[in-house]
Amino acid sequence: MSKNDGLAIEARGLVKVYGGHRALDGIDLTVRRGQVFGFLGPNGAGKTTTIRVLATLTRPDGGTARVLGHDVVGERDAVRARVAVTGQFAALDEDLTGHENLVVFGRLHGLSRAESRRRAEELLAGFQLADAAGRPVGGYSGGMRRRLDIAASLVVPPDLLFLDEPTTGLDPRARSRVWELVRRIAGAGTTVLLTTQYLEEADQIADRIAVIDHGRIVAEGTGAQLRSRVGSGTLHLRLLDGAQRPAAREILAGAVGETVRLAGDPLALSVLLATSADDVGRLVGHALTRLADARVGVAEVTVGQPSLDEAFLALTGRPSTIEEGVHA
Repeated sequence: MSKNDGLAIEARGLVKVYGGHRALDGIDLTVRRGQVFGFLGPNGAGKTTTIRVLATLTRPDGGTARVLGHDVVGERDAVRARVAVTGQFAALDEDLTGHENLVVFGRLHGLSRAESRRRAEELLAGFQLADAAGRPVGGYSGGMRRRLDIAASLVVPPDLLFLDEPTTGLDPRARSRVWELVRRIAGAGTTVLLTTQYLEEADQIADRIAVIDHGRIVAEGTGAQLRSRVGSGTLHLRLLDGAQRPAAREILAGAVGETVRLAGDPLALSVLLATSADDVGRLVGHALTRLADARVGVAEVTVGQPSLDEAFLALTGRPSTIEEGVHA
């Protein structure tokens, strides 16, 4: 593998085995400097393991990887000097204040006491935490803790920041704030590799997205490219009579030629429409006509954006959670 100054990450054939389980099964990954790169996958897909290998926290069992031009096995110290990792759970001391936490991180990075305090004040102001700077972190909300955790990763700005599911457990408003922070971090020149379970999140802030499933990259592209592969929307139906759901399921599968899934609601069905936006109306009309001809009563019809599970059904051939499905 050649050194490429334009690449932040260059991995080929990465393998990691735990017991008999191949957590990574031949990962190829290329991330250009200055990108926000989204790494999308369900729990257990291999996202965190990939970060651990690239951040030199665990050794690969096969393949090669260079981070910022340095080999992750042979040049671990050089990699660690230029990257930062923010995990799913904040690595903060709850008994210390926000300001004190950042000062501690600054001192651990070799900054003087005065430099640590100045940097802490800058970050607290920039992350809209100045009003809470003197409060113990144990009293922070989830969104505040996440912002402070990211700020701690930036006390000495890294060339590459690994963000492992930074919005897990956050409400929509807090998630939006974290997204804005990621954009600002990238705008200041730091390359960001972001792992997430949310297609919407990756689409919102990533320049490019790779989808991982069972330790393998199964799709890669821009958000627009992945959306075009997922389809134009999802048809949701609610029936008048739950006893007709088995018949409705078979009719829909034949009408649209796609997987039909049963929701927890005994009256509901849904199907991903893997077609162009121009054909959605025609396809929905055809399906409804087939149902009417079979005297299946429909109470409600909606077409919405694909969910994460529906996206994974299109991109990986299976939903991200096990659900019952039928193909035409």
